Amino acid sequence: MNIRFLESMSKIKKRSPDRLRAKSLIEAAESTSLIILKMPNTDETSTIIFRELYESIRQMGDARWWLLGYSPEDHEVSMEILKEEKIRNSAKLAKLDRFRQIRNNANYGGFKVPKAVSQELIEFWTECCKEILENLKKEIRRK
Repeated sequence: MNIRFLESMSKIKKRSPDRLRAKSLIEAAESTSLIILKMPNTDETSTIIFRELYESIRQMGDARWWLLGYSPEDHEVSMEILKEEKIRNSAKLAKLDRFRQIRNNANYGGFKVPKAVSQELIEFWTECCKEILENLKKEIRRK
């Protein structure tokens, strides 16, 4: 990821690293995900589950940027930084772009997220995001 390019495109802005903001974002992502994952995944709840889990993922990306000393200016860059996370299932991080597009269609186009797609994101959360969340929490504790 080319940080200078992202700055020149106004996708991120240089700031002082903000550990407290990152910690708050991590806590919000974790608490939201814990609640959402308790919901049954039905045709009626699938869009809510998808949007809220997506938001938790975005918050983790924002937290990563704040730890690096940057403020993210859009969702795309929040997802991009997560693709660089060192996790066991890192190949699955390529799904983040697709999830962002689905979320945009749901939020801005009013499209319903199918139950199967929200299930895919639930599985992605379990396989990838829990590990990212733990990595971020460890990093916060180290600093």
